Amino acid sequence: MSAPQLDVSLANRLLDTIAADVLPMTEQSVELGNKIFGAALLKKSDHSTYLAETNNEIESPLHHGEMHLLKRYFEMPADQRLAPTELLFLTTHEPCSLCLSAITWSGFDNFYYFFSHEDSRDEFEIPHDLKILKEVFDVDPGQYRRSNAFWDAHGIQTWFHECKNSLPEDTRNELHEKIQAIKNRYTTVSDHYQSGKSDNQIPLN
Repeated sequence: MSAPQLDVSLANRLLDTIAADVLPMTEQSVELGNKIFGAALLKKSDHSTYLAETNNEIESPLHHGEMHLLKRYFEMPADQRLAPTELLFLTTHEPCSLCLSAITWSGFDNFYYFFSHEDSRDEFEIPHDLKILKEVFDVDPGQYRRSNAFWDAHGIQTWFHECKNSLPEDTRNELHEKIQAIKNRYTTVSDHYQSGKSDNQIPLN
């Protein structure tokens, strides 16, 4: 069995999109009381950022990062909007059941995520994704189908760790540094969210 391959150019673009396009929006949004989740769309043709958004649950508990992104996406004029099949769907955190369904219904054939459901629970003290999957759908952590008739899902950090030993040292170090820098920034923004979440009106905060 051949070793998994990492598309280094794509991995770099996904990480850069989180760091440059999504995280700055999230850092501002958390100041208003929103959660730390964000998302972006990239063009498949050149991996440029097409649209980026972040969580807006203080406006509506349905406006998760992915949902708010899709809201903005479908507000574009239909004749000017790229088709879902022309886009990569990037999420900072593995999508919850609501967002998994929305990505599916919207016609996207892929998504990439940085943090896992377990990370949301264990590192960021937001356990609702896994709890809802278990309580409502009886799905244990990691047991939904990440490759199915609708889309393929890819964990960016998992992808890197599976492939890093096959990468040149300088490439491996560069990607590792980008991943760690993103994790450090999310730790800071998460601490800020947790310190003020008792003041917001989000039902599941």
